[in-house]
Amino acid sequence: MTAALQFRNLTLGYDRHPAVHHLTGTVANGTLLAVIGPNGAGKSTLLKGIVGVLRPLDGAIEHTQIQKEDIAYLPQIAEIDRTFPITVYDLVAMGLWRRAGLFGGISRGQRDEIEKAISAVGLEGFEGRTIGTLSGGQMQRALFARLLLQDAQLILLDEPFTSLDAKTISDLLDLIHRWHGERRTILIVLHDLDLARAQFPETLLLAREAVAWGRTQDVLTAENLLKARRMCEAFDRHAEVCETDAA
Repeated sequence: MTAALQFRNLTLGYDRHPAVHHLTGTVANGTLLAVIGPNGAGKSTLLKGIVGVLRPLDGAIEHTQIQKEDIAYLPQIAEIDRTFPITVYDLVAMGLWRRAGLFGGISRGQRDEIEKAISAVGLEGFEGRTIGTLSGGQMQRALFARLLLQDAQLILLDEPFTSLDAKTISDLLDLIHRWHGERRTILIVLHDLDLARAQFPETLLLAREAVAWGRTQDVLTAENLLKARRMCEAFDRHAEVCETDAA
């Protein structure tokens, strides 16, 4: 199976202080991968490195079959400015920017796509609402509708279910499994271990470095979870990057 991503002795961090270090592994095309770890384990940092927000301090990320323009990234909802005066319709329409351009017009066919995406996430009737008036669940539905229009092959989701009700989580999981069925590659940062075990076949357990990576049932063992917690607790946040030759 071809690779969507390859990490080669990857180190990511801030001001020469590593948050993820010496990560090596391959994400195959079509993988549905949960990224699990304690607070401060480097999970969000890894997604930012993949999308290009952070450049590696050492090692490399190779997008072997996927162009960076074909990556859809959903950050944690707390990072999104909801005071910006934009409607649900316009937010969702931003998913078309690769095809329409930042200042391009939207065709009749594309308007149909926008309406279908809004309907797919259950937000009919909310098109004219400003995003600042939405609940957390409604906002996340709108963001997933935007992802639908992006039509990306690699989808990165950072804690998309935080503080959501069970119905919204179920509906968004249906979309994620739809993407998986279309052979898209999906990486999702999670805290809910039961959800990971029930819904995600593969898991990367991260504690600044990989603790375990493989089938979820083999990765999320009590022994591995304890090891991850101890590794994060012992990590020196002021350590400098340790450069080694790539394997």
